[in-house]
Amino acid sequence: QVQLVESGGGLVQPGGSLRLSCAASRSITSINRMNWYRQAPGKQRQLVAQLTRGGNTYYAEPVKGRFTISRDDAKNTVYLQMNSLKPEDTAVYYCNTFLTGVDYWGQGTQVTVSS
Repeated sequence: QVQLVESGGGLVQPGGSLRLSCAASRSITSINRMNWYRQAPGKQRQLVAQLTRGGNTYYAEPVKGRFTISRDDAKNTVYLQMNSLKPEDTAVYYCNTFLTGVDYWGQGTQVTVSS
């Protein structure tokens, strides 16, 4: 079992940057995959980035080259560094993992990219 708490969202102008954090209630070193999803108004929730236990990463095509997922095992925290933000990045961003047959989600953090 794990609890996930996101933070770091906010309002940013196009071209700006934000760093999202996902704090886990337990050690993440043994968790196979940590994910960031996003859901824009009226759209389905979509996978944005994934980090495996072995350090492999996956990025959705729209964010490649702009977003970076990373982890700090000492802090039980996963990050999503978002650069060169665009209005189409506006969404609620969720941290997620799948552990012992259960999907765990954080409460989400709003990211709004607007001038």
